[in-house]
Amino acid sequence: MDYRREEILQGVFLTCIHTEKFKTGTLSVSLLTQLTRETAAANAVIPYVLRRGTVTMPDLEAIAARLDGLYGARIEPCVRKKGEIQCIGFRASFPEDAYVPEASGVLAQTASAMGELLLAPVTRGGLLLPQYVDSEREKHIERIRGRINEKRSYSVLRLCELMCPYEDYAVPAGGFEAEAENIHYHRLTQQWHELLAVSPVELFYCGGMPFEQVREALIGTLDALPRGELNFDIGTDVRMNTVEDAPRYFTESLDVTQGKLAMGYRLGEAMQEPDPAALRVFNAAFGGSVTSRLFMNVREKLSICYFASSTLDYAKGVLLVSSGIDFDKYDLARERIGSELAALARGELTDDELGAARAAVAGDLRAMEDDAAQLDEYWLSRNLEGSECSPAELAALAESVTREQIADIAAQCALDAVYFLRGRDEQDAD
Repeated sequence: MDYRREEILQGVFLTCIHTEKFKTGTLSVSLLTQLTRETAAANAVIPYVLRRGTVTMPDLEAIAARLDGLYGARIEPCVRKKGEIQCIGFRASFPEDAYVPEASGVLAQTASAMGELLLAPVTRGGLLLPQYVDSEREKHIERIRGRINEKRSYSVLRLCELMCPYEDYAVPAGGFEAEAENIHYHRLTQQWHELLAVSPVELFYCGGMPFEQVREALIGTLDALPRGELNFDIGTDVRMNTVEDAPRYFTESLDVTQGKLAMGYRLGEAMQEPDPAALRVFNAAFGGSVTSRLFMNVREKLSICYFASSTLDYAKGVLLVSSGIDFDKYDLARERIGSELAALARGELTDDELGAARAAVAGDLRAMEDDAAQLDEYWLSRNLEGSECSPAELAALAESVTREQIADIAAQCALDAVYFLRGRDEQDAD
């Protein structure tokens, strides 16, 4: 795969992955802004409102007809959180020009439709249509309320919120319900204009078209993008130390039959000069793979947890552990999870465990080259970090990570917060 990145307009950067592997092309546009509680919900609603209609495609039916005419192309809203940066925009998939009738120009037409969604929504008196805004606001509120239905991910969201009370990281990608309820079409129109004027823009293309042709199509689509004083002062604040000297413990009760235990660690000095390959292999060895110590020991051998895994936010330097347990195993599970991390810090990792962790990371990275959406996620993260390391290059580095590197990272991890979701009957029994 050939990688190329270039600023094609003021504050607009195009990352192009040229490959003949896919018959379907992928194109995305992301406006970058600081993630804050005050603006996150409204920002997240904007692409859904814009997706309702444009000047030439005034409703969903007209948009569907336009995309059907492009051999079933799809354009969907896309809202992402990368550390403490919110990324708002669209992702499109469409048949590559090589696989449709000659001179169809599907890429250029899809880019044009995406640009129209972003820049030329249907308005009245210069304002976004109130019926579209009201409808999408209510849908977004339902999405926010629906987070609680998936208790595993909900417990991690609550952990992040409680663990990082003074940090933007506490805010989910879609914001909170209280702020969503205050979305109004006047203010949302203003916020949309502000985003267009000040946000750096990341474009991503993966497919077989040459870079010059992709660039030409996108410049023609986005040359009307209003540009003011661009806000490049966005980023993720990496907190080296825990919020308090001792870990903080939080417990909530819901009507659940299985407890959810989530534990959050700060990576400390390991984030001063972070090694992305070593961090990935460390996480795979601890809880990020089916050969990890949490899976093999805490779940399989000891049967303490129904599930136990870890994820690592490489931008923020936060390690998050998620597990499902019987209510009466809270203390035991917490102790065993901590003991597995301590064992890694002492270098207690067999050759087989190290090899399995390396292989898991390298395999996942190389598999990204078979999934354009994963490549989009990967390169957006790398671009925000200022790195040009490809998945294949990072996979090669992962295969040489040492036991000592993993031990050093584990030794720096400090438990910051613990969240336990238990049943209401358990609360009554206390």
